Amino acid sequence: MSRLIAPGLHAWAIRRRTHAGFTLVELMIALCVAAVLLGIALPSYQQYRERMRINQAKQDIMAMSAIIANYYQDAHAYPDNLADVGLGNKLDPWGHPYGYLNLGDKKGHGQARKDHSLVPINTDFDLYSMGPDGLTAAPLTAKYSRDDIVRANNGAFVGAASDY
Repeated sequence: MSRLIAPGLHAWAIRRRTHAGFTLVELMIALCVAAVLLGIALPSYQQYRERMRINQAKQDIMAMSAIIANYYQDAHAYPDNLADVGLGNKLDPWGHPYGYLNLGDKKGHGQARKDHSLVPINTDFDLYSMGPDGLTAAPLTAKYSRDDIVRANNGAFVGAASDY
């Protein structure tokens, strides 16, 4: 008996595929699609991680400020360094130590963080993270300070130096 074939179809069109797998073209298309998706997703994920690090640094600075304020209530003076309040080994989300300067100390005023008018941003103490680059300078307008996370206005502002 002969097999009936629908009009317009050739015998080769109804043959079964005897080997399973993907062709080289199909694999290349799949790799290209994956690369495009990765190219879109990776920068977004990196931006998300950086925002989370900035938020963590802000939270750390606010918590550390509260600890320093409690120390001031007990001792009637600000600590000379973060080790005096048990925060000497505390690292920011980028792995750098937090910066602290007691402005009640006469020696500290020259090193105080300053705004665009070169006016100190705090009167009690400076507490900051050096940000992703790990570099800083006293004026917030300096190139190395723009990515720092700072405490300013005696704690009324905590955020990126570029936003202050």
